[in-house]
Amino acid sequence: MKVSVQAVAVWGRVAPSHSITAIMITDDQQTIVTGSQEGQICLWDLSSELKISSKEILFGHTASVTCLAKARE
Repeated sequence: MKVSVQAVAVWGRVAPSHSITAIMITDDQQTIVTGSQEGQICLWDLSSELKISSKEILFGHTASVTCLAKARE
């Protein structure tokens, strides 16, 4: 059974900038990953109807994210 969890934005009235510099889609084609000039990594859900919704935003990089790669199992 798959449990659905909604993303919660905690940045107030204005979302942080996210100037996309890198993009990757997972092998199952259900998640898009974007890296930004501001050093964030965002995860996005991609539905079978091709609707995109935010999942998570990860902070912590001190430089631009210019490349994304999946890890080996």
